[in-house]
Amino acid sequence: MLVFPNAKINIGLNIVEKRADGFHNIESCFYPVGWKDALEITRAESFSVEFDGISIPGNEAENICVKAYQQLAADFDLPPVKIHLLKAIPIGAGLGGGSADAAFTIKALNEFFNLKISFEKQLSYARRLGSDCAFFVLNKPAYCFGKGDEFEQFDMNLKGKWIVLVNPGIHISTVEAYSGIKPQKSGADLRTLLSRPIETWKDVVKNDFEATLFPKYTLLKEIKEELYIHGAQYASMSGSGSTIFGIFEQETDLAEQFSQFKVWQGIMG
Repeated sequence: MLVFPNAKINIGLNIVEKRADGFHNIESCFYPVGWKDALEITRAESFSVEFDGISIPGNEAENICVKAYQQLAADFDLPPVKIHLLKAIPIGAGLGGGSADAAFTIKALNEFFNLKISFEKQLSYARRLGSDCAFFVLNKPAYCFGKGDEFEQFDMNLKGKWIVLVNPGIHISTVEAYSGIKPQKSGADLRTLLSRPIETWKDVVKNDFEATLFPKYTLLKEIKEELYIHGAQYASMSGSGSTIFGIFEQETDLAEQFSQFKVWQGIMG
């Protein structure tokens, strides 16, 4: 079985408080985008994983796709499989690529072996693996809160708009991103702000990480400014990573302008 885990962007990201468990509560809109990995699951004599594309750090046995398989295998006595992941979504980029891979592993195994796992149970498996994973089970625009693992579907339609994602290859760990954050409750409801025309978002829909990371990585601020120069209706950092995205009314090819970086551009769904 072949599936294509996709990335997401954060449209607005408020860090509202630190939790007793050490995590942070957030408010954000997660929106799926078309930058994708490729994940293949096949039957095998013994369990194995194979990675191609972007190098994935860490021990293979600790990979999030392996952990997803292990969860389901323990509950459903699954036979061994081979997991082959072609990694294209940049790592540490604020795009949720690893979380998508885990969620799509759960969904693919459910379909491949006809396990009939309910949507809520798939969410439960996903939440054990990471804060963003549950969103990718839904994989539709959603207002996310809590650690980012709680959500409600959000009727925000950007279908037909053009998006450009620029990743300069700066790896920002979650620990580094949060180290400079002072959580505070936002003054306005993000859902209300996002219900207004996109032209109004620039000064009011913000990613809290920009305030601490832009002074340290000035290139990120420069990319955002460049996207606005080229006509973006809205531009922002995504998540706590180093990807900057711009949303445009019409198709805009910026591959040449950002040729030294990883760029994905396409129609929003």
